This record gives sequence, structure tokens and C-alpha cells, in this order.
Amino acid sequence: MKAQRRALAWRAAGLSLLLLLALLALWHWATLPAAGAAAAMTAEQREYAELLGQSSEGPARNSGFPTPAELGRSALQHLSDPWRDNGPNDKGLGIQLGHSLLRVALGFGAAVLLAVPLGFLVGMSPLALRALDPYIQVLKPISPLAWMPLALYTIRDSSASGVFVIFICSVWPLLINTSFGVASVRREWLDVARTLEVPRGRLALQVILPAAAPTILTGMRISMGIAWLVIVAAEMLVGGTGIGYFVWNEWNNLSLANVMVAILLIGVVGMVLDRLFAALQRKVSYAD
Repeated sequence: MKAQRRALAWRAAGLSLLLLLALLALWHWATLPAAGAAAAMTAEQREYAELLGQSSEGPARNSGFPTPAELGRSALQHLSDPWRDNGPNDKGLGIQLGHSLLRVALGFGAAVLLAVPLGFLVGMSPLALRALDPYIQVLKPISPLAWMPLALYTIRDSSASGVFVIFICSVWPLLINTSFGVASVRREWLDVARTLEVPRGRLALQVILPAAAPTILTGMRISMGIAWLVIVAAEMLVGGTGIGYFVWNEWNNLSLANVMVAILLIGVVGMVLDRLFAALQRKVSYAD
């Protein structure tokens, strides 16, 4: 069985590598210079090519899209100096990523502190569930970015407003999953604890919390995924620092290679965060 899983993993890795090579080959072919296209370029196209750092005298490319080689050079340049700080519009990717992760950590942490205890209350009390359910159902579908104008007006700080948006988008999956997990604890376990006259606090910490932990971790994993999606859009709006601001700033500089480097970095960091929560989820899972 173990040998079969290992063989499957190797075959999957090989297929992934083949798909990557095919994608790179297609990308390289799509961005090859078009013969004779330079002479046919209009004045506006030549000016646009020069803005992108391309020569308007040599062979023209099919588009301004960067080649795989240009993306590689751009990635190496950023990774070789991730902590540079030459002013507001020229910070390394390490600094920009650090600002984004800090905002996500603060907003997500605040959501955990509020939603997990509140989810316990809602899950353990049918009265609290009925009282809070209308508010949850109305507030849950609202896009987190819709809160941004109110946050900017009230908090009057763009960075703190970004943290607030992360808090808003994280709190609902956490609250719903925690209350569902608590409400789904097997009645037999609760009855046994009550028969043994286990105190309420001990019941919550030693019976309900371990039983609901996998569902709570699922809510945390979903919340973190949403938070990492939302922080990019939020930082494009608030500006200043962060990986989302970096993407928008490089687009304004017409540097698509830098934009693609940032997109790849966002994807890698999102995958690492998801894997971390998946590992935590496996730690608290149990066979029922």
C-alpha cells in the first residue's frame, strides 16, 4: 500500500512537471517576435514598446506580455534583494509581503478572539442561535470590500482599515463553523458528562472543544483562505504598502513581469498558509 502511494506520488509529480513544461513552451511560442511586425508598428505602438523597455527598432513582439525568460530575470532580481527600501514606491517583495501578512494576522487573530467564544455560545444555546441567526444571515453575504468606505471614514487610517476588512471577512466562517461544531457534539458524550456532574467550564474545555476542534479548524482554514484573497484587493484600494499595493503600483509602471512575479508569490504564500491549517486540522481530527 505504501509503495503504491509512493508510485502514485511520483507519477503525479512527473505529470505536473510535464504540464509546466508544456505551459512554458506555449507561453514562449506565444511571445515570439513577429517577423516584419516592427515596420508595421504605428507611432503609438512604438511609444508603448519603449515604455515597456522594448526596442522599437528591432524585431517586435506579438504583444507586451513578458516572456518566460523576462519573468525569470525579474523574479531573480526581486528575490536577490527582498528587503530593499528606497522610498514609498520602491520596497522589496519581502517588506511588502511582511506588511500583508501582518495585516492578515491582526485581522484574523481578532476574528478568532471574537468568533470562537461567540460560536461556543451560539452552539450551546438554542436561544442565542435563534436570536443571532437573522444578523448572521444578513451580514454574512456582504462583500468585505463594501465595508471599506465606512472603515476609512470611521478609523481614518488606511492600514487599520485593511485589518478591519480582514476581520470582517474572517469572522463569519469562523462563527458559523464553531457554532455548528459545538452544536454537533454527540448528545451521549454530553449526557455522560452531566451524569458525572462535570463543571460547565470543564465540560466546554475537555469535552466540547476537543470534539468540535476539527470543525473549528475547518472554519479557520476557510477564513484564512478568504483573508488572503481579500488582502490583495484591499491593499490595492488603501495603497501605501503590501503585496496588493505592489501589484497595482507595478501595473501603473507597466511592468507586467513584476506583476506576474507578485502573482506567483501570492499563490505560493496562499498554498503554504493552507497547508499549515490542513496540518493543524489533521492533528485535531479523530475517528468517530
